[in-house]
Amino acid sequence: MNDAEFAALRARVHAIVRPVPALLAYYVVTALLTTVVAPFAMVVLYFRYHTLWYRFTDEGVSMGYGILFRQEMQLTYTRMQDIHLSQDLLERWLGIGTVTVQTAGTGAASNLTISGVRDAEAIRDYLYARMRGVRGEDKAAEGPTALLVEIRDALNGAAAALEAKRAP
Repeated sequence: MNDAEFAALRARVHAIVRPVPALLAYYVVTALLTTVVAPFAMVVLYFRYHTLWYRFTDEGVSMGYGILFRQEMQLTYTRMQDIHLSQDLLERWLGIGTVTVQTAGTGAASNLTISGVRDAEAIRDYLYARMRGVRGEDKAAEGPTALLVEIRDALNGAAAALEAKRAP
């Protein structure tokens, strides 16, 4: 992936702030399948859909939902361990997908789930690129890495000076 492709992918992903309306249809069908508790499930899922939001920044990913019981989760790219893309039969029919980001924590509560998005593959690719440090802003290394980078640069400078002295 070159810089232009990454910049286009970044712009597409950063523009996603809400799930697509097809997620509401998915919630309605799911609630109807629960039969007995369908009215209660439909109300809960309706409010979840209307309060669900996502934010992709240069530091990480945030998501939140809820009216009475608000839940918000923020992940930096460095905390991400693995990324999964999933689509059940109904999601494929509606053209949406779910991206699950796993962290080093234990249990499902440590996972961030991005539901009801059309560009699930683009989100997965972007998160992998940011997680692995493939692209993004060139920030100076921090901590022990900075020392190693400084040593490497000094050795490269010394090697270049020796080569310059040897050359007639």
